[in-house]
Amino acid sequence: MFSIYILTYNEELDIAPCIESAMLSDDIIVVDSCSSDRTVEIASRYPIRVVQHAFESHGRQRTWMLESIPPKYEWVYILEADERMTPELFAECTQAMQNPNYIGYYVAERVMFMNRWIRYSTQYPRYQMRLFRHGKVWFTDYGHTEREVCEGATSFLKETYPHYTCGKGLSRWIEKHNRYSTDEAQETLNQLENGKVEWRDLFFGKTEVERRRALKDLSLRLPARPFLRFLYMYFLLGGCLDGRAGMAWCTLQAFYEYLILLKVWEMKYLPTPSVENIISQSENNKVVATQIAGEG
Repeated sequence: MFSIYILTYNEELDIAPCIESAMLSDDIIVVDSCSSDRTVEIASRYPIRVVQHAFESHGRQRTWMLESIPPKYEWVYILEADERMTPELFAECTQAMQNPNYIGYYVAERVMFMNRWIRYSTQYPRYQMRLFRHGKVWFTDYGHTEREVCEGATSFLKETYPHYTCGKGLSRWIEKHNRYSTDEAQETLNQLENGKVEWRDLFFGKTEVERRRALKDLSLRLPARPFLRFLYMYFLLGGCLDGRAGMAWCTLQAFYEYLILLKVWEMKYLPTPSVENIISQSENNKVVATQIAGEG
């Protein structure tokens, strides 16, 4: 048996089915980022632990969770509210824990969009660190998300989990990716100034994770990134085989890439005005308004 952490923020539509899919375990901990909807109320109906902690970043939230909320079991699994645990994945996790050679396992997602699995244009199988021995894996921030730091050897599971990435509607998806694009723009600037492309990992990386990260570092340096991303996903990866949903998915991802580029330009050439300048400008506007009123 292993413990399951579920990360949430305003997930009233997804939290119940997510918890119910995870109840194969008898130790479920919902870590909520101070939701303003009914997430905590719904989660509290189940025989689980519910803890709230203000969100700072994806990496810090996971690190706080692992340090501050001790699990019942030695092994833990991280689940997000728009994902589901499956009986097949649970069984493989239980079996994999018995191998003393590994401290953690990567699991691939199946992106569900417009009522179908986006098989081709999502770089499937794309792996995330999900199952690991508590105290052996930590997380740091990278762009809008996080990257794991592992103290030991890791491996990969065959079973996958469904990820309902747009289950709360396109408006929520666009709102979320507008926030994500700001973090990605900041990480892009940092990588261009301080990072480099690991060419060896790009062509000879031992795992999908190493190759994908090297490819992303390369993509940050390519011209016309939104257009190239669409071509790569729709034609090279085979997104055209995902039907109408594949076309919509690739278009949204190209739009997301373009939004990142616009924010990179904004950060470089349009510095955010200081509070003092905003107050000064406001006072100047009041003076001008008073003068105009006096002239009238």
